Amino acid sequence: MIQGASDHQPAVSAAGAGTGGRKPLRIVVVDDNKDAAQTLSMLLEGEGYQVWTEFDARDALERAAARKADVYLLDIGLPEIDGLELARRLKSSLQPSQPMLVAVTGYGQQNDRAETRAAGFSHHLVKPVDPSELLAILEEI
Repeated sequence: MIQGASDHQPAVSAAGAGTGGRKPLRIVVVDDNKDAAQTLSMLLEGEGYQVWTEFDARDALERAAARKADVYLLDIGLPEIDGLELARRLKSSLQPSQPMLVAVTGYGQQNDRAETRAAGFSHHLVKPVDPSELLAILEEI
């Protein structure tokens, strides 16, 4: 089951699957494209991760204040508050804990990658995301 912006319970599948028996990572997917967000969330849930799905930056900021996450997968082209600004706000509001920020975006030029690095992202993935690349990043945590 995919969780929407108003539902604040994680969807959890097979406990520990894809996590080497460790406690599954808590991941927030933020994308205004609902189909893309839900597809990515389903992939991650199938791997055993706890996933929350948000469709706008303001809801993601509220989620961050209410629940701790280990990883934020952020679309850059969000309306109102773009993913770069959302990353900056998350970094400043979540001190001292610092979750990993991963850009999941259609923007893949060198200057786009430089902007995500400057905003505090650890990784920059271009849509459509290669699932094996994303899962390899998550396995390193």
